[in-house]
Amino acid sequence: MTSLPTPEAYECEEATAAEPESVLLAGHDVPLGRYTTVRRLLPQRPRRMVGAWCFADHFGPDDVRDRPGMQVPPHPHTGLQTVTWLAEGEILHRDSLGNAQTIVPGQLNLMTAGHGIAHSEQTPPEHPAVMHGLQLWVALPEEARHGAARFEHHAALPALREGDVTVTVVVGEIGSLRSPALVHTPLLGAEVLFHGPGRHRLPVDPSFETAVLVMSGAARVAGVPLSPGALLYLGEGRSELVVEADAPARLFLLGGEPFEEPLVMWWNFVGRSHDEIVRARDDWMRDAGFDGGGHPATRFGMVGSCEEGPLPAPEMPTVRLKARDRHGRVQAG
Repeated sequence: MTSLPTPEAYECEEATAAEPESVLLAGHDVPLGRYTTVRRLLPQRPRRMVGAWCFADHFGPDDVRDRPGMQVPPHPHTGLQTVTWLAEGEILHRDSLGNAQTIVPGQLNLMTAGHGIAHSEQTPPEHPAVMHGLQLWVALPEEARHGAARFEHHAALPALREGDVTVTVVVGEIGSLRSPALVHTPLLGAEVLFHGPGRHRLPVDPSFETAVLVMSGAARVAGVPLSPGALLYLGEGRSELVVEADAPARLFLLGGEPFEEPLVMWWNFVGRSHDEIVRARDDWMRDAGFDGGGHPATRFGMVGSCEEGPLPAPEMPTVRLKARDRHGRVQAG
């Protein structure tokens, strides 16, 4: 999955001067593979990250009854974690470590790329009629990004139901609920599901940046009306969020300690410099056999038992990629 520029955001009129920054970011549609279109919510020009969350795609709900669904061929990653979360449907993950794991709603697939991994994401031939979910990336800090690749599947996650609201902690912790998923920076990801009309107060760490997106239905967060297709960035300094809905709705909360390391994000790689991205691209093209040299795969490995061949990397841009901080400012060097 690639990062593309997005439209400018606008400040929410409902935010008051006494509140932390509140910005509504409109997503935009991006084709993913041959059969799926996603709404890209991060990164955007006004807001590149929320904590270490550096990428967010919302897909569906799509009717895939007579369609292949998600079909993303083997492709590489470096310097990040992928978080796959489904509301409906089924996706089969395969990777170059030898893992083959189907995910269904309520379960978590977490892949840590480290120095390099390849994987594919495909809807199985026999699948539910609807596909709906999130694909998220987490930037790895310097001390973790060069490590070995790793994959985790969590079939059950901690959840709390109060009235008509269920909160599931996907990564990180809320109150006494803590996810078993491995993270490398202070981070939070949680689903907030309204089964009917309701109002709920979510405790959050005031040192975190926070943001909320709506997957389905409509809701109000900190007094701001939200519907699917946008992400509400709520800044730092809040100790709680009030979320409300007048009917069934599904929200996802993102949070984390501000990530201060400048990043270069290009195609499926998260690095720190143009030259590092060039090396990753060259290594992938060699491992995947696109250089014609017939070399054995080394850095990324290969995804077995996948009918589709690997995805070639695009050509590098004609200008050097620049590292940017979380505010989008270009960093020297």
